[in-house]
Amino acid sequence: KAIRPKKRHYYPNSGKEHKYAPNLLKRHFNPVKINTHWVGDITYLKTYQGWSYLACVLDLASKEIVGYALSQTPDAKLANEALLDAVNRQQPNTRKLMFHSDQGIQYSAKIFRDKLALLNITQSMSRRGNCWDNAVMEWFFRSLKTERLNNITFINHLSVVDEVESYIRFYNYKRRHSSIEYMTPHQKYNKLTNVA
Repeated sequence: KAIRPKKRHYYPNSGKEHKYAPNLLKRHFNPVKINTHWVGDITYLKTYQGWSYLACVLDLASKEIVGYALSQTPDAKLANEALLDAVNRQQPNTRKLMFHSDQGIQYSAKIFRDKLALLNITQSMSRRGNCWDNAVMEWFFRSLKTERLNNITFINHLSVVDEVESYIRFYNYKRRHSSIEYMTPHQKYNKLTNVA
């Protein structure tokens, strides 16, 4: 089942020279423009054949999942793939974009920081050990697990991919949120796009 295990996870090949960015977001979770404030995180899901790892990118203005990636290895490459998925889908003005995450080694790794710098994206990080600094992303993962994944026994990585992608489509296009006027994230995205 997709429950949070007590087992410690080993995160290989995340890159050297880990550095941490300041908390620039400061819990400003409701910006008025899309593609200006993204948050990201990684969670893990158990299968009979091992662990699967999901990295997501969420737009704080619309609460829409704008990018994601799944892998059987929780390294900085996974974080990069989710970021690039979001950039390719959204085509944002990256000079006006902030990316916020926790201080996980995938996000503090040199290869991830270099990717943000190459794209001219400003990096922000939660304070150490403070999950509330990235509460919106944490809330999405909790919803994913309690509403869909916790009641499923996964055979392998591919079965995780199918369910995660199905839930993200549901979340973006059908799940309404009180924090965005009881619209779906995609409806909120369209509204903000029209305003812009």
